[in-house]
Amino acid sequence: MKRNWEAVVLKAMGGRDFRLTVLAVESVDGHYQRLVMDGGGLLESCGVHPTMWIRLWFDNHGRAHQRAYTLVDPDPATGRFTLEFALHDGCAARWATTAKVGDTIEATLQGSGFQLPDPAPGHLYLVGDAASLPAVNSLLDAGADIPATVWLEYAHEGEKALAPRARAHHDVTWVPRRDDGQHLVDTVCAALPASDAAHYWVACEAASTRRITRHVRRTLGVGRHQLTSLAYWSAR
Repeated sequence: MKRNWEAVVLKAMGGRDFRLTVLAVESVDGHYQRLVMDGGGLLESCGVHPTMWIRLWFDNHGRAHQRAYTLVDPDPATGRFTLEFALHDGCAARWATTAKVGDTIEATLQGSGFQLPDPAPGHLYLVGDAASLPAVNSLLDAGADIPATVWLEYAHEGEKALAPRARAHHDVTWVPRRDDGQHLVDTVCAALPASDAAHYWVACEAASTRRITRHVRRTLGVGRHQLTSLAYWSAR
């Protein structure tokens, strides 16, 4: 499969390419496909950080198509990690549902570099959804001792098949997707407090991410260094 212009741009921006190999395949409640991968030297070369994600390259009817996926439980000692694919129409889901042990796929690491603040924040406020849940879980693991308040949007019950890794001091609320995401925006903005000691992390649908980010910055007056926001997908 010939790479497209996106691959050229990513390479110019310092992207590093790796070949991943499927080691195990598991269906999760019929709504997700979980693949254990050998990273082909990715973890050994690049290290590991919370919310770490890579771009996978799929063959979409003869054309290269890239999608971003968060690494689940990356282990530098073995070079292995897991990827979780939501099962809906698209070249990524088609590839994942037909993948077999020994299959390979090309990946590019570029743009992923988040670290929790040092010193650690006194509280984490996390806003995500089914797409960003693996990243949310990596933050809950990395900041296991930090109290956290989490809102997760879901479009249907099947999206809850992947569970939050919540501990006793983590408060998780699932919010149904209504009114094109406005229900999540209203719910979160009504509940979020302003705090100089907290870190705010927002990663959901693009329009919702922008609205919540605007509220955190302008209404709550939170400093830029206390906020991380990234649109995980777009409804339009």
